[in-house]
Amino acid sequence: MAQSAASPHSLATASGLLLGTTGACMALGALVGALLGSWGLGLLVGAIVGIPFSIFVVYRVYSGSGQS
Repeated sequence: MAQSAASPHSLATASGLLLGTTGACMALGALVGALLGSWGLGLLVGAIVGIPFSIFVVYRVYSGSGQS
């Protein structure tokens, strides 16, 4: 079956989760990095941690979509 655009698990939802989670990890990394003296390094570490974490978040959201 094709999913409609109004489906809560659409491609836009997955993209938003990926971008939002990665951005939040980068912001948190930059904040921690600024507290430790190098916001650029913190931003980089936040991005490195954020990419696999965002994939995990999307996996968790979509893996529970078949359950009621």
